[in-house]
Amino acid sequence: MADTKYDGLVYPINKLSNGIENDSKKFSSILNGGLVDPAASLAIARHEFGEHGGVNMSIEASATFTVMEPETMRRMFSGELGHDQDFFIYSRHFNPTVLNLSRQMAALEGTEAAYCTASGMSAISSVLLQLVSSGGHVVAANSLYGGTHALLTHFLPRVSNITTTFVDIMDVEEVKEAIVEGKTNVLYFETMSNPNLKVANIPELSRVGHEKGVTVVVDNTFAPMVVSPARLGADVVVHSVSKFISGGADIIAGAVCGPASLLNSMMGLHNGTLMILGPTMNAKVAFELSERIPHLSIRMKEHSNRALAYATRLEKLGLKVIYPGLKSHPQHELLKSIANKDYGFGGLLCIDMETEENANKFMSYLQNYAQFGFMAVSLGYYETLLSCSGSSTSSELNEEEKRQAGISPGLIRVSVGYVGTLEQKLGQLEKALARFSENGLYFKN
Repeated sequence: MADTKYDGLVYPINKLSNGIENDSKKFSSILNGGLVDPAASLAIARHEFGEHGGVNMSIEASATFTVMEPETMRRMFSGELGHDQDFFIYSRHFNPTVLNLSRQMAALEGTEAAYCTASGMSAISSVLLQLVSSGGHVVAANSLYGGTHALLTHFLPRVSNITTTFVDIMDVEEVKEAIVEGKTNVLYFETMSNPNLKVANIPELSRVGHEKGVTVVVDNTFAPMVVSPARLGADVVVHSVSKFISGGADIIAGAVCGPASLLNSMMGLHNGTLMILGPTMNAKVAFELSERIPHLSIRMKEHSNRALAYATRLEKLGLKVIYPGLKSHPQHELLKSIANKDYGFGGLLCIDMETEENANKFMSYLQNYAQFGFMAVSLGYYETLLSCSGSSTSSELNEEEKRQAGISPGLIRVSVGYVGTLEQKLGQLEKALARFSENGLYFKN
């Protein structure tokens, strides 16, 4: 396993507003145990005020920080003084504004600590390189975001001799068999797979991973608020904050949420991936995001409400729809059992048009004829976004890898927005379907 030891410049355990450490046992007792409302967790997280008493925290845009006495700098570098005492050195290490956002992310996911990065991929890469040394081994789901798949398949073997065994994450026995005790370091998967929305059994997979002595890392980009992986047993949660958490398709950002010991090691002077590789978030970006997290719960509920309405209508019209909120979805009951109450089943659905030609034609009608949404990658925007996954965000996979992951050539990933009225958008959706059928194209269910 890679270095996860502290080597100076400590990251303190996240504190709630009443000073109680946010460890799993105490946190659960405060919030009555079991599945909790992440909005309640955010509400009791530490709130930073502005420099002159403003209700919003000031933006600390400085790259470097001054001290009054020379001895203070030595004590900061030795770890005697840290940002928990309002001593800061350099913003590649800790920045007050980024730290404030990180506390919000830790509260959201129910972890001891968190830190935010310049992108989702930098968060994922930094975690894996911290947890897995050269020659190490990862077991990962075979259906993953294309960038993550490329990292595991091509980049890590080339630069660090880290290998990955890809498995059907739905098959717990296959996962067990793939983990080699003493060699495998990480079990990695997504809460809901990108793009085909397979729902991982996080409690069971976490149990298996821990029995085998590996660290369980879950990408929760598709399901913030909806599912809380750390509260279900996962060790580390990563996010592309660019998506639902940002909500505006105008920011690139990531986050690592997990034990304080891991975040300490990632900030270590000698072996810390966040410190050495420098995937630093800009303080101005952190401020923007900290202002959006408080209404994330409201946005996620509406994303989910719209997605369920569209999926239900499309399925009734005879399309092959993949959405965990439908009873026809294989993991519908599983998601109901692990989801946080009142947040629905997520804001993404898929429509399988079987061929890329059909998918492209339908997307064109949805955008250019019916004004239902935009053809664009990414997700979590307030407008609906449409992409044919096999030829876009999953294009890093070869044809056999796509087949094993269950990604058909005509799979349209729909990131459901919430602009306009529901009836208005349903009307636009049906308008595009009618034009598709008029042109001699038909649906198979």
